[in-house]
Amino acid sequence: MSKIETKECPQCGAPLEANSTTCKYCGAEVNAQPQYQAPQYAPPQAPQYQAPQYAPPQAPPYAPPYAPYANNSSKSKTTAGILAILLGSIGVHKFYLGRPGMGILYILFCWTFIPSIAGLIEGIIYLTSSDERFYSKYVR
Repeated sequence: MSKIETKECPQCGAPLEANSTTCKYCGAEVNAQPQYQAPQYAPPQAPQYQAPQYAPPQAPPYAPPYAPYANNSSKSKTTAGILAILLGSIGVHKFYLGRPGMGILYILFCWTFIPSIAGLIEGIIYLTSSDERFYSKYVR
């Protein structure tokens, strides 16, 4: 026996021959339907691991609470301290730091020895203070 391929009419469901284009019962047009193909089997692939991509840290939207000092002066903290200890009685350290008015006062009152005591104390303060504080407070 030969096996004849058949298909069904989409309108009435009557059996049709594989090569017919119209249904002999209802007269509906029948398009040639593609033959069924079994799907190709592909073995499952192992999932690929991708390391997460990290962005570099961004700067905070606010200004940091600490900003380093900017030493724009050529004045030395050590020089000012030594001048205050050795020649503080006549106010040389005040002239060095850019305060000539205070330097003149030290010269005017040098005979009382008060400027020499103040110069000694100021010299110790200059030498023991941090660079930031020295430049922000004493240097003009």
